This record gives sequence, C-alpha cells and structure tokens, in this order.
Amino acid sequence: MRISLWIPLAAIALFALMGSMFVVREGHTAIVLNLGKVVRSDLGPGLHFKVPLVESARIFDGRFQVLPAEPERYLTSERKDVSVDFFAVGQILDGRAFYRATAGDEGAAIDRLAPIIKDALRNEINARTLSEVVSGERSKIASAQLVAINKAAATLGVRIVDLRIKQIDLPTDSQVIRDVYRRMSAQRQQVASKLRAEGEEQANQIRAQADRDSNVILAEAERDAQKMRGEGDGEAARIYGNAANADPSFYAFQRSLEAYRGSFSDGDAVIVLDKDDPFLQYMRSDR
Repeated sequence: MRISLWIPLAAIALFALMGSMFVVREGHTAIVLNLGKVVRSDLGPGLHFKVPLVESARIFDGRFQVLPAEPERYLTSERKDVSVDFFAVGQILDGRAFYRATAGDEGAAIDRLAPIIKDALRNEINARTLSEVVSGERSKIASAQLVAINKAAATLGVRIVDLRIKQIDLPTDSQVIRDVYRRMSAQRQQVASKLRAEGEEQANQIRAQADRDSNVILAEAERDAQKMRGEGDGEAARIYGNAANADPSFYAFQRSLEAYRGSFSDGDAVIVLDKDDPFLQYMRSDR
C-alpha cells in the first residue's frame, strides 16, 4: 500500500523538478515571469531554476542578427528620387524591456525598428545632394544616425550595432534617370568635342610641318640640281674646248653636222641658200 503511494508522489516530484529547471544556451538571454510579470531578467548561459506552474521562462537569442528591410525611396536635397537598399545588425540588450515592448515577438520588434531606421536614413539623405548620396560616403550616411536610432531602439530593449547601405539605385520610373542620362550624354559630347579639337590642332601642326619639310626638300633638291647642271655645263664647255683645240677642222665639221641635223629634224624644212654659203661647204663634191 505504501509503495503504491510513493510512486505517484515520486512522479509528481520528478515532474516538479523538471518543471523548475531550464537551460540558457550560449549567446542567449532569459527572463522569468511570475503570473505574467517579469521577476528576473537578463539571465546568462547555464542552468536556472523557477517555481513550477507559477513561474515561466522566456529565452531570447542575444546574438547579433541581421534585420532585413525592403528598399525605400527617398528624396535628396535637390528633390531627386533615389531607392536605397539597406540592412541593420542588432541584438537584444535588455530582455525585460524587449518583452514589455514586444511580448517577446521578434517579428514585432523588427516591424517597430524598421520605421525608426528608415526615418533616420531619410533625415540624412534629405540633407545631401544626389552626387553626395551616390559617392563613397555610404558609411558616413549610415553611421551618422546610429546614436538617434539606438536612443529610440532602447525602448524596445534592442541595440543597433551597425547600419549598412547595400545599394543605391535610381528608380526606373523616375525623372532622375533621364536627367542623369542627359547629363552623361552632355559630358561625353563635351569630351568628344575636346578630343576632336585637339586632334584637328595636331593634324594642322603635322600638315604644316610636312609642308615646311617638303618645301625645304624641294628647295635643296633644286639647289643641288642647279649646281649639278652648272657643273655639267662647265664640264661640257671644257670638253668642247679641248676638242676644238685638238682638231679645229673636225670640230667645225661636227658642229656643221649638228646644225644640219637641227635644221632638217622635222623632215619638211626647206632652206634656200647661195651656193657659196658657208653652211654648204661640207656638201660640195670637191670636199
């Protein structure tokens, strides 16, 4: 009879013991609720105890987590439309505040953090021009509002440790795209015009230099030709002089033959001369 009584008592004791213990893993934090009221919070890793049936434990992941967000459209200081894709890295810092603000629902915490982060980014982007937004200052844009974001996130028991901008796009349905394309086209046209002008200037310089070099070469060639012709004429005169001195009669005969050849070269010439004309002296039979 006694044994049969101890078995249920032992089972109840074992059940109560198991219900009074819970384990918090590394990187997590826990709170203990007594009839829905937080009585202990920020319990670290290890084995912990609670009152069975009266107290309950809620365990939260205290590690860094990426809080995703949909791309958001903002206006720059120039009223230019941009689409910003970003993400935040945060962690649960105060389990008690986190539970009170969200009832332990991480999805609810993300939904409440998203507008806080978006509004902070909006303040930064609204104060900058388009060129400043798309330049290499993304880290400055994101980090500039971390203090303000964490001040608001503290009410949720959460701390944002980093905020990063993944991508900045110009919306396809925005006038900004057309403005940017027109600006890029104008810049390319300006560069092309400058290159064409520089090329034309270089071409003119090359042509002018080539013309100068050509004139110099022609002048030098003409000078050398005149010099060679003069030297040739002088050499011919010298040869003619030597020939005339060596045999005057033969030289006279040669010159007469050349005169005849020149006079009758066309084949139709007619010359009327006196029979005693010196021009005919070598055509007489007695010579």
